[in-house]
This record gives sequence, C-alpha cells and structure tokens, in this order.
Amino acid sequence: MSKQTNGKLSRAAVAVAAVGLLVIGVAAAKKGILFPEWSKPTKGSYEKPAAEIGKKVNSDQPWSTTTLASSIMGEPVEGKAVSVVGEIIDLSCYLQVGKHGDKHKDCGQKCAKNGQPIGLLTSDGDVYMLIDEEHDPRRDGMTEFRKQAIEHMASVVRVHGTSTEVAGQKAIYVTGSAKASKK
Repeated sequence: MSKQTNGKLSRAAVAVAAVGLLVIGVAAAKKGILFPEWSKPTKGSYEKPAAEIGKKVNSDQPWSTTTLASSIMGEPVEGKAVSVVGEIIDLSCYLQVGKHGDKHKDCGQKCAKNGQPIGLLTSDGDVYMLIDEEHDPRRDGMTEFRKQAIEHMASVVRVHGTSTEVAGQKAIYVTGSAKASKK
C-alpha cells in the first residue's frame, strides 16, 4: 500500500471517528422523556398525580428495621427520604424501545406481572428503578408493591421511599408495602 493511500485511509478513519464522537456527544446531551408525544399517561399529570404509592419516610431514619438488620455491619448504602412524582413504567420496554404511556399500559402490566423491573419516569426524563424497601418481607415474597405498580402502570403518581444511587443506577425503595403478618 502506498504512502498516499495510507494517508487517505488515516484521514478517512479520523473523519469517521470524529463524526462518531459527535453523534455520541449529541445523543449523550439529549435529556428528557423518550418519545414524549408517542403516548400520554393513562391517569394523572406531573402537576397533579393520580395516586400516592408508599408511605412517607422519616428523613432521620430512611431504612426499615429489616434493612438495617440485614445490612453489612449495620451499614446500608446511604439513602435519602424522598417523594418523587413520575409515570410508572416497565423498565425493560422503556430502556429497550422507549415505550411508555397509555398505549403501552397493557404490555407494561404483562411485563411487570412476569417479573420485569418496574420504574418511575420523571418529567425531566430521569428514570428510577422501583423496589420494595422492607428487606426481609421483600425477600420472602411478603410485599405488595408490585401489585400496586401494576395497578398504576402508565399513570403519573407520587412515590414515597428511600432513594439511592450506586454506579449511576438510581433506585427508590418504596416503603410501606409489607403485607400484614399472619398470626
């Protein structure tokens, strides 16, 4: 291969890399709800949520007793008491193909019923994974958060719980969904 051909290939490779970086930069800078006009929520709005899920958390003690007891050396990951408004979404479809809102309600409910992760989509496009907060009841299948989320799939609600962020993954641990223990 001649030096002239080699030089042209190098310039072409640099140009392709520059365009690729530009595309990645534009995509990374884009923030907001994916396909916002495709489908609106079934119920509620970001200004007037349709329901509340979870119980308000004491900011002095954001984790439940079972979470504290199950943590390593009594030190769970740092958590913050929050109340966040957003649309209940099926994370698998939203992150894969951008689906949300009323047009996706039935599919989202089916996905959630079959164990797919559930999320909360805020008005600015932030996405939180939603998880039952109470550690032992969650582990033992003694919580009802999933049932509540399926009922409110595609609706804008206010969620109360404890938020964490680990390695960029945002989560809200929803409080107060443990079933009453049978005696």
